[in-house]
Amino acid sequence: MTAAAAAGAPLVSVVIPAYNMAGLVAEAIDSVLAQDYPRVELIVIDDGSSDGSADVLARYAGRCRIESQPNAGQVRTLTRGWALATGDILGFLSADDVLRPGAVSRAVATLAARPEAVLTYCDFVTIDGRSREVRRIRTPEFDYAEMVCRFVCPPGPGAFFRRAAYEATGTWDDSLRVMLDYDYWVRLGLLGPFVRIPEVLAGYRVHEGSQTFAGYDEKASAEPVLILTRLFGSGRLPPALQARRAEAMGYAHLVSAQLNFRAGRVRAGLGQLRHAWESWPRALASRKALRIALNIALNRLWHRLLWRTRSVREMLWHERG
Repeated sequence: MTAAAAAGAPLVSVVIPAYNMAGLVAEAIDSVLAQDYPRVELIVIDDGSSDGSADVLARYAGRCRIESQPNAGQVRTLTRGWALATGDILGFLSADDVLRPGAVSRAVATLAARPEAVLTYCDFVTIDGRSREVRRIRTPEFDYAEMVCRFVCPPGPGAFFRRAAYEATGTWDDSLRVMLDYDYWVRLGLLGPFVRIPEVLAGYRVHEGSQTFAGYDEKASAEPVLILTRLFGSGRLPPALQARRAEAMGYAHLVSAQLNFRAGRVRAGLGQLRHAWESWPRALASRKALRIALNIALNRLWHRLLWRTRSVREMLWHERG
């Protein structure tokens, strides 16, 4: 890109909320600073860390904007970061995730080519605690009806959205703990389509301390039902989607059952399955129900086996070397 073209390129603001990620946040920051796009504003906010993150972040003084605050939680930290941001395109990156080379430039080009779109998202890989690739995630194509009625959430790490759409939609809901991104995407999707970039442009970290393995209380596990109850009660959905409320609630109860089972609350999980049956019986016979069942039973074991296999393979490789 020429200097003249770079000067006219939209500014992209990326916010990294960092809480007790001293061992990983540098990799996240480096992945943003290494982007080939010429106009990236990086804002890193230390959310009251107590593990030495401040010392790590101090090394980046002058290369990005570093802020610190008493612990306020992820949503309030993101909200503050986007309030400080000056870019026309916004994004965020968890402190334990990474962007792949070209992620920002591909997002900007996609939004430029699709002026009606409000967000871009990409395929990504899961990585372990040592940044070794575990598996590739092929994200589904965007379909707003599927996102609402089948509880499909396409965007993962590497999502970027227009500032104007963010301001029209409002901030993330800081009362939520589990489904805060899904809640925001279904609200943002009312303004326009999302566009999938069929390339691996981000890495999502899966480790023992990540939310993938988190067990939430019963209130947090009820968030899928709460979010869709509010959405269908807002009066903002088109009539064709409003007519599918029973189907959507069936899948919401199914996801809530998954969260309860994952936390070991069998009775609560069975109760949510009963509600799913009462709302939309076909939800329990769907592929999503099968995937959820396998996830409940095998997710942690599967990742541990992958990590173990990879570690053994590397050990044998080094011994041969």
